[in-house]
Amino acid sequence: MKKSFVLVLLFFLLISCSENNKPIVSFYYWKTIFKLSETEKETLRENNVRKIYIRYFDIDLHPKDTNPIPLSPIHFKETMKDFDVVPVIYIKNKVMLKPEIDVKDLAKKTVGLINEINSKNKIYSKEIQIDCDWTLSSKDNYLEFIEVFREISKKKISATIRLHQIKYFKKTKIPNVDSGVLMYYNMGTIANDSSNSVYDKKIAERYLKSLKKYPLHLDFALPIYSWAVHIRNQKVIGLRSKMSISELKRDVNFKQINSNFFKVIHSNYKNGMFYEENDVLKIEAVSSEDLTEMAEDLCECAAQKPNEIIFYDLDEFNIKNYEKNIFKQVVSCF
Repeated sequence: MKKSFVLVLLFFLLISCSENNKPIVSFYYWKTIFKLSETEKETLRENNVRKIYIRYFDIDLHPKDTNPIPLSPIHFKETMKDFDVVPVIYIKNKVMLKPEIDVKDLAKKTVGLINEINSKNKIYSKEIQIDCDWTLSSKDNYLEFIEVFREISKKKISATIRLHQIKYFKKTKIPNVDSGVLMYYNMGTIANDSSNSVYDKKIAERYLKSLKKYPLHLDFALPIYSWAVHIRNQKVIGLRSKMSISELKRDVNFKQINSNFFKVIHSNYKNGMFYEENDVLKIEAVSSEDLTEMAEDLCECAAQKPNEIIFYDLDEFNIKNYEKNIFKQVVSCF
């Protein structure tokens, strides 16, 4: 009897340990105003989310004097006392490509604006994330920026990493950060054919084997967004956000011509954008099956187990395209 009790207790301890070793669910928030809908709040509660990566502002070059400037800083409409907030700063690569850029001044001003936003909203951040798709031509400025930013901020620093920076890390180098987040999406070319630029397993497979050799600890960011490639006269003229197959099926101005292509049958305005008759919209999205496949492939190829799976991005429009337990399903793959 005593032996049976011990075995049962051991069984439950093993289950508990297994669950505790699973990565946590986190989200990116990529709007200029932070205000959660009821659906978004419910998603955070159901997945025990305590950490949100919030885009604080972008850094771009001023169109006239080409000096770096912050764009569209975040405005908080809700208190953040229940969450660990990680400010994310998106720096356009062209900023780091500027030969004469003063990276020390840029780092100082960036930290200053982050602190200003945090102070105004009574937020204490343990970590800051830098998002930049640096290249061979911009790496020297970028790596120096990270060094200075780390010294000034006195925070834990994470950086976004792209697939090409994984495979060719000996050339592109590795920023001096505490951890990285692999952005496992936006893999292909935006085109008028049947390809999906958000996720392409064949493209991903060219890079996955390199993961085991990458020396920086990585968490993974997975996509839950969808968009439409706007095509006119067989040429891509733009990307249209917050578009889904289910939404276009309900719109009488569009006719589905195959699995993810829709033709404009009546000229119309939708979400502030004009669509001419005979224009074509190609929906690019990631299914629940795709997300599971992505997680399984990453789990198989990763050098270390991730601490977090971060979904891009927290938005009611995106959430409604998936079943409620999708985030737990994906995390269970690790």
